[in-house]
Amino acid sequence: MELESTFRAVKEASKTLALLSDDQRNEILHAVADAIIAQKEDILKANASDLSRMDKEHPLYDRLQLTDKRLEDIASDMRHVATLPSPLGRILKEKTLENGLHLRRVSVPFGVIGMVYEARPNVTFDVFSLCFKSGNASILKGGKDADDTNRAEVALIHEVLKKYNVNPSVVELLPATHEATGEMLNAVGYIDLCIPRGGKKLIQFVRDSAKVPVIETGAGVVHVYFDEEGDVTIGKGIIDNSKTRRCSVCNSLDTLLINKNRLNDLFELVAPMAAKKVKIHADAPAYEVLKGNYPDELLQLVTEDIWNTEWMSMNLGIKTVADISEALNHIAKYGSGHSESIVTENKETALIFQQMVDAACVYVNTPTSFTDGGQFGLGAEIGISTQKLGARGPMALEEITTYKWLIEGNGQIRA
Repeated sequence: MELESTFRAVKEASKTLALLSDDQRNEILHAVADAIIAQKEDILKANASDLSRMDKEHPLYDRLQLTDKRLEDIASDMRHVATLPSPLGRILKEKTLENGLHLRRVSVPFGVIGMVYEARPNVTFDVFSLCFKSGNASILKGGKDADDTNRAEVALIHEVLKKYNVNPSVVELLPATHEATGEMLNAVGYIDLCIPRGGKKLIQFVRDSAKVPVIETGAGVVHVYFDEEGDVTIGKGIIDNSKTRRCSVCNSLDTLLINKNRLNDLFELVAPMAAKKVKIHADAPAYEVLKGNYPDELLQLVTEDIWNTEWMSMNLGIKTVADISEALNHIAKYGSGHSESIVTENKETALIFQQMVDAACVYVNTPTSFTDGGQFGLGAEIGISTQKLGARGPMALEEITTYKWLIEGNGQIRA
């Protein structure tokens, strides 16, 4: 492997992290956060270079773009991670056996975490902060669309680490090539866990190709169901926020399901989105209600099966359903297990939705935009897992640790 020397260097560097105290890790995280603000012009310049190569209409443009505010938020998230309790050394289980053996199950780092991601330069800082805080080294494989930004960010982190006499190889950025991804996924013995973060094709490729352990972070095909007993004022805000807050992120709304008995309220529910140029792809009943009310150039009749589309843009599907059962069946067929929401004043219906929807995050009367590690009080997030084995939902410090058993005796032998 051409990158084997890099993998080896990170593996060796990971062992040095055990020598740092939590206070030292926190001090370094604060220093990196300060450097992000102090050197934001350099980061924004590199980001502008990346942005110049991407069409502004591309769904990933918003994810790629950094601003003063976004950098401030990234630095704030990093400082917040530094305030969180250490996930290491926690006694998860403890007991003494009849033979006197004392057993403890204690949380420890995975070791080296590999991250494959696309045009998401915020991920570089998020992954570093969470991995560093949890005692993990990290190998980053970003996409070519964000390569200039990612390299500026990792250079900044290396600069701070060197000032604190920490081996900078505790975080390394691989070349933005397909070949580098292949080597990373085959780095058995060097990478303890790989996490892909991106679109459906990327995640499928990693899952199908990797020889190292993988935790999937799934693409989002996200629904809001407006029930027969939904509140219009509440629903209007939830639908708008779920769709338009940041349409390119994985928790953004893709399909609005509306109870057929509430079609008369549909225009009011979607009216705020007209000014934001959201293009609606409506089934026949919804189309008839919106025709002549919603702007013609932003309204399209659905003529094919588009319900499994993750739009990542200002597009929205609207599907009319007869009742909660049809809504649940639609979500079961087309949902990705990411985030689903119901708007209803009926507590029994809400409970059915919570019990029956198979997703990492299930909401009642609140938008799917809250699916985020920071919003859940976890600090930053390393990804949102849609699988069921191990971590599920927003993954932060606890989810990137494992454990080992510590057994102490006094000469006992097994019969």
